[in-house]
Amino acid sequence: MPIDWSPFVEIVRTHQRFLITTHVRPDPDGLGSQLAMADVLEGMGKSVQMVIASNWPPRYTFLDPDRRIARFAPPGEAHKEVQVIMVLDTGTWNQLGDFGDWMKSSRAKKVVIDHHVSQDDLGGVLLQDISSEATGRLVYEAAQALGATISPRAASCLFAAVATDTGWFRHKNTTPATFALAEKLQQAGADPNALYDAIYEQNTVARINLLGLVLQRMRVIDDGKIAYSEVFKDDYAKTGAIPQDTEDAVGYTRSVVGVEVGLLFLEQPVGGIKVSFRSRGKVDVAAIAESFGGGGHKLASGATLHTSMAEAQTRVLDALRQALR
Repeated sequence: MPIDWSPFVEIVRTHQRFLITTHVRPDPDGLGSQLAMADVLEGMGKSVQMVIASNWPPRYTFLDPDRRIARFAPPGEAHKEVQVIMVLDTGTWNQLGDFGDWMKSSRAKKVVIDHHVSQDDLGGVLLQDISSEATGRLVYEAAQALGATISPRAASCLFAAVATDTGWFRHKNTTPATFALAEKLQQAGADPNALYDAIYEQNTVARINLLGLVLQRMRVIDDGKIAYSEVFKDDYAKTGAIPQDTEDAVGYTRSVVGVEVGLLFLEQPVGGIKVSFRSRGKVDVAAIAESFGGGGHKLASGATLHTSMAEAQTRVLDALRQALR
């Protein structure tokens, strides 16, 4: 259902100081949406700060070469004067890390712009469209509602957002409208060739070595319907990789012929096991992820279990077997 942007427009027009954030372990949809929204607001003369509640992913430095997006630092004194907090590409507390604790105490107005099914009450205006292929689209619509012109820099960020959240226009969430938006963004200055090269063809040797471990450990079970692999925290030291280098690796588990659900279990350096789910469509992995305190989309979701690797695998695989039956 189309979003009524009038509450958003009113908030923007009546406030001056904005703070924009996205989920932990940010991807191009989250980061690109932040940067494009900041560009739009600054074009209107607004003051904008941007933060994330996790380490910066080096592979996406090309989106923000000046590193305007800062690591959130508790207790958040640098942001106490903001009037509006915008949360993009997530609507759940567990995806906000230590920023979420600070936001709960802030008196600033809250605005959530998101396309995921899973939502908590973050105490603000929720602008949600689960039919949207990416939050980048929603930021584009927000800019249109404000009457703003999309700059080449913002167009590049939004193209990266939409293209990556559709698997470079391969996933089932790709529609004719997706290509129409991509055309508009390219006309506004986005360079698809340069963006593809920056995102997918600049792998480090460490990242490739880590992917090698993921592939070596892959197991296919339950008559070929489930495939999963695992990454332990000491694998990063072994390969020289970093946690962000696991992004997209779960896709290889679903790529096996006959697999309905692919999984990647990641031992977190700070404790717990993050699980990434990918489904071909028969299983709603968002529902399964929500049962473990996570969420996302029907075909792509995630959750974190605060337990051992072995127990996390047992619990998640049992839940998947039930769903497949």
